[in-house]
Amino acid sequence: MRQQSIDPIAGVQCPALKTLATDERREHNTAVFKPLGLDHVVLRVSDQARSQRFYVEMLRCTVDHVNERISLIHLRFGDHMIDLVPGSAAPPSAGGVDHVCLSIDCDDLEGVVGELRARGVTVEGEISDRRGAYGRGPSIYIRDPDGYKIELKPR
Repeated sequence: MRQQSIDPIAGVQCPALKTLATDERREHNTAVFKPLGLDHVVLRVSDQARSQRFYVEMLRCTVDHVNERISLIHLRFGDHMIDLVPGSAAPPSAGGVDHVCLSIDCDDLEGVVGELRARGVTVEGEISDRRGAYGRGPSIYIRDPDGYKIELKPR
């Protein structure tokens, strides 16, 4: 019997993918580790002050640290970090990151969408049911000032 596993992208049974047993993984890796989660994301932005205002005022991040030597702004988002570094004025490349999903604690996602729209944030589409690290549930896509797509997903 052929072992099946879930394709992480499509979320469907995929006989071509084989889940490696622990012993098999050890044969292929020199160091075994346990994934814990996302630590931080670094975004190249065209205007750090504008992006900092967006992430602080619209997404409720807090400034954790500023490394002036390398022009790096560390923003705290719950247990995780969003780092802003200087980039070009060009929009993000279509060949790079598609989006970043941020887990939020929220009882009224429609209310959040309404408030973000009222404050001038670009909201793409409608609330949709999507799969994420904590299961399926409603989420919404927005755009930051540099055009990065940010998914907001209640946990």
